[in-house]
Amino acid sequence: MPVLILVGFLVLLSGFRVCTEYERGVSFRLGRFAGVRGPGLFWLIPLGIELMRKVDCRTTTVNVEPQETITKDSVTIKVNAVLWYRVKDPERAIIRVADYRSAVYQVALTTLRNVIGQHMLDEVLRDRDKINEVVLQIVAEATDPWGITVEMVEMKDVEIPANMQRAMAKEAEALREKRARIIKAEAEQEASVKLVVAANQIATSPAALELRRMQMLSEVGAEQNTTTIVMMPSEFVSLARNVSELCEQQARLTEPAEEEQPLGVNA
Repeated sequence: MPVLILVGFLVLLSGFRVCTEYERGVSFRLGRFAGVRGPGLFWLIPLGIELMRKVDCRTTTVNVEPQETITKDSVTIKVNAVLWYRVKDPERAIIRVADYRSAVYQVALTTLRNVIGQHMLDEVLRDRDKINEVVLQIVAEATDPWGITVEMVEMKDVEIPANMQRAMAKEAEALREKRARIIKAEAEQEASVKLVVAANQIATSPAALELRRMQMLSEVGAEQNTTTIVMMPSEFVSLARNVSELCEQQARLTEPAEEEQPLGVNA
């Protein structure tokens, strides 16, 4: 009799189970769902009558391995992402899908490839946030019947072929050069307007032109140059030319008188 009591006591003790705060136990009594147990200490009918499967309800991080994907403009790229999800309904996660971890991973993988195939390469590189939102929405809708809550999906890296990287670098360089030329042209246009205004102001006062000329000479001399260029008005050049021509004409008129004087003395 004491032996039977001891055996019965041990059988009763074998039915106790413990689930931690982040775990839930899905129990099955004779193969039928009996409820979700935990967290803490609870008792199950021993001898295989009531079985339990534990489910971790914490957020799980899944690294989606790099996949070769063809974009809408026929460019082959490699994309990998990170997925965060958690189990919100342990009953559905155990009963409605055989392996919810593998199922969530495969859904995220195929969805990512399909969404990337619907976008151009520039959109994949520029609008990652929008693509992440689309993938998150599709994966969340697909996994909700399994009792899974998808919290976030983020593309971690996008690998582009080397020849495409060179082409994109050339395109970026051409865009920068275009922007630089446009800025330079706009600056020249603004400078020309300012020069016209300055020229009109200087035309009203000749002294202003002389002051500007002297200022330029001082700026050239301050740079310790060996050659100094002096700017002179064109009127000075014309005056010098006229004076030189006048001197030449006078010299030609005096040359015959000088030659005739020696001949008369000898006679």
